[in-house]
Amino acid sequence: MISVIIPVYNEEKAVASTIERVKKAMNRQKQQYEIIAVNDGSTDNSEKILRQAAGIRIASHPYNLGYGAALKTGLRNAKGEFVLITDADGTYPVESIPELLKYTGQYDMVVGARTGKNVPNMRKPAKAIIGLLANILTGKKIPDLNSGFRVFRKEVAMQFMHLYPSGFSFTITITLACLTNSHTVKYVPIEYSKRQGKSTISPVKDFIGFVTLIVRILTYFEPLKFFLTPAILLILAGIGYGIYQLVTISNIAQLPVLLVLAGLQIGLLGLVADLIAKSRR
Repeated sequence: MISVIIPVYNEEKAVASTIERVKKAMNRQKQQYEIIAVNDGSTDNSEKILRQAAGIRIASHPYNLGYGAALKTGLRNAKGEFVLITDADGTYPVESIPELLKYTGQYDMVVGARTGKNVPNMRKPAKAIIGLLANILTGKKIPDLNSGFRVFRKEVAMQFMHLYPSGFSFTITITLACLTNSHTVKYVPIEYSKRQGKSTISPVKDFIGFVTLIVRILTYFEPLKFFLTPAILLILAGIGYGIYQLVTISNIAQLPVLLVLAGLQIGLLGLVADLIAKSRR
């Protein structure tokens, strides 16, 4: 069974058509499914439109709690073995649902990797920086770190329930959690459409939040990877500077020693954190 979760916050322009498109795509699959629409405190006509829609389950928040909070509510109410999430704003090609579902027998999570010209230009540099940081820290190529169109095993997602934030970082968190815990992830290219309605994402604020989240998740699951690089750089810098001082002034001052000691302390901190992280698994 597939549980389709659609978070809704002030999406009166597109939510009805999105639900109907999801129904058509799922009906072609000829397998059992449910659609859970989570009204996250909408102040427009979104809730009224949802009440008029047939064949869906509705969960409501009394006020806006955030994208991640809506998905967590949907997860708690989902009955399916697999959970598929998509937005209600018409940006994702829900007609491509069969393309994602055909890989569910082989992978723990299948992600629709966005392509096309409709990603706002102001977000592209921030997205590239965040993606590069995630690629380096995970050691894996991530075509789309925070796509909101994906399907995953519910039991896998529930393992990391305590880590999911209430805001837009849910998708980044589940991506990093899966990749750092040896869960298999497949990326399927999809077209990304122009949004219907106004986005609630703040590029600068959310960029800082995304970078902070990546560091937090990586230090939670793979702390040694995070601490080892600065440790090695400091030790090498200290040794290099020490050799330079020996050659030029025939003496070693305090700075090279401090750099080496700082590198050793950071490396040891990473080792201790790594042991703690492994003991939790």
